Amino acid sequence: MFTLDRATRIFPETRSADAVPALTARFQLLSAEDQLALIWFAYLEMGKTITIAAPGAARMQFAEPVLTRIRAMNFAEQSQVMCDLANHANTEIGRWYASWSVNIKLGFWYQLGVWMEQGIVAPIPEGYQLSANAAAVLTSLKVIDKGQQITVLRNFVVDMGYDPDKIDASTRVSEPVVAPTAPEQRAKVSIEGISNATVESYMNLLNANDFDNLIDLFLPDGALQPPFQRPIVGREAVLRFFREDCQNLVLIPERGVSEPSDGGFTQIKVTGKVQTPWFGAGVGMNVAWRFLLDPEQKIYFVAIDLLASPADLLQFAR
Repeated sequence: MFTLDRATRIFPETRSADAVPALTARFQLLSAEDQLALIWFAYLEMGKTITIAAPGAARMQFAEPVLTRIRAMNFAEQSQVMCDLANHANTEIGRWYASWSVNIKLGFWYQLGVWMEQGIVAPIPEGYQLSANAAAVLTSLKVIDKGQQITVLRNFVVDMGYDPDKIDASTRVSEPVVAPTAPEQRAKVSIEGISNATVESYMNLLNANDFDNLIDLFLPDGALQPPFQRPIVGREAVLRFFREDCQNLVLIPERGVSEPSDGGFTQIKVTGKVQTPWFGAGVGMNVAWRFLLDPEQKIYFVAIDLLASPADLLQFAR
């Protein structure tokens, strides 16, 4: 019988992008000043090769009161707010930030970046020199592929603010869930090497933002493991993740392999790309989906892995 721990180890040869958690951990050891300077240096540098999409109004309405306050501050006050966020200080703005979804946090920093370039928000001090450790992180960030870069930059800002575990869960703030794409407008994926209705439906429904039907593919105790995170267990928690983190994603599966497993279960690995609404079609993350389906073809477990290199998209040797 499968346990969740055993399920997480299917297709053990899958090579995830270890550079992402490693760089994230190194970033968290930096001083608040170096963290902020590194974010802005990276924002300016990566902006030359990665086009960041402006956040939608529906998403930004929740950050607008905080952004308005920051815009009215002088540079010293603005710098202090950003340092407080990097230091996880228990401030009013830090608590608001902790309650926001990932997309709202990304939109917040996007707007600060725009204002920094416009001279509205405190710039990097003239002549500022990154510490040796921060400079090493930036150098490492520049040489990984774009999909990994955007994941690392996301991790940098998502973990800021007051400890979200100390915030009442009822105060969580997310942008409105978009309406599912109309059935007649939905494209269908095709996956070389496999033909499985559950896996294809997973891709198609997620691409259509049809999360209510998507969650029906899962067993009641089914689990989903996002990249470099612990598994999210149970339909309610997985559905919340889809609504908060997966709106308007574009999944582009390319090829896959299916194998029978114990107890009538089936394990399936699919590789391909994911495009996010933040970076559009210009940047695709190389990913693998590892599915474990029960005998009735319901999802017991699915892991999403950010792959170490584009070459891993082709690795199906057993």
